[in-house]
Amino acid sequence: MKHFPIYLRLTDRRVIISGAGKTAVAKLRLLLKTEARLAVFGSDPDPDILSWQRSGALLHEARPILDSDLEEATLLYCASGNAVEDERAAGLAHERGIPVNIVDNLEDSDFITPAIVDRDPVSIAISTEGTAPVLARSLKAAMEAQLPNSLGALARIAQSFRPKAKRLPSGRVRRAFWSEYFHQHGPRSLSRNGESGARESLSELLDDVATVRPTGWVSLVGAGPGDPELLTLRARNRLHDADIVVHDQLVAPEILELARREAEIICAGKKAFGPSWHQADINALMIRHAREGQHVVRLKAGDPAVFGRLD
Repeated sequence: MKHFPIYLRLTDRRVIISGAGKTAVAKLRLLLKTEARLAVFGSDPDPDILSWQRSGALLHEARPILDSDLEEATLLYCASGNAVEDERAAGLAHERGIPVNIVDNLEDSDFITPAIVDRDPVSIAISTEGTAPVLARSLKAAMEAQLPNSLGALARIAQSFRPKAKRLPSGRVRRAFWSEYFHQHGPRSLSRNGESGARESLSELLDDVATVRPTGWVSLVGAGPGDPELLTLRARNRLHDADIVVHDQLVAPEILELARREAEIICAGKKAFGPSWHQADINALMIRHAREGQHVVRLKAGDPAVFGRLD
């Protein structure tokens, strides 16, 4: 992975676009969705840029960018369509330590702008690191078809409710609460009674879930020969849901990557000439976490019943 995906806060930050033609307009259609302060520099501006300037959405000056224009800038997009001018503008930004994106020049860019599925405040960024833009657009279209427009409203309601949801124990119980809201209660109430109905459903759901004591359990999952694609669908689901993953040394890192980022990963494998776990200790560890209401996955290479000491 050459580009690390992050979400950069642009509220009241200054973002500069060098260039005012069609190439710049394509970038601005996305940047105008942010809360950044946008400044465009370039002659022969596209009519859309003049229209956005009249509405107060951005500032435009019909001249090449100068070093002083980069004062307090957070990002620079070089979109003039002229390689020489883009290189000059990028050089000015690099002297100030400002990250630069040069349109259609992946190698000399400090960052890239991915394809984005926008369900504000929910967004999904898709990148092929410049290798297959058509594939990125295809994936974007597929995801947009699956994600309802109401998803943004549900997320905003959930955000305002998070302080109340903290009364639930963290981990599986809280995840189950939010999963039920986003997939069942929330959409149903939103479609019937609007946002007020969705808020009421959250309060009712919280009262119901808070009275239920969570039940923990242990899943023995076979990692097979090490290829993640050979895992069963049920094995993948168990890993996605696990609070604790106890694995041995032979489990491939690619399989461990399937576990949730928040899950606790415990290596209980034996090391040559090093400390090793006794089976009784592994059993006690799994049972203790399960009694605390957590979902424990015992991940073993090969057959879990045989190598995981199911008996």
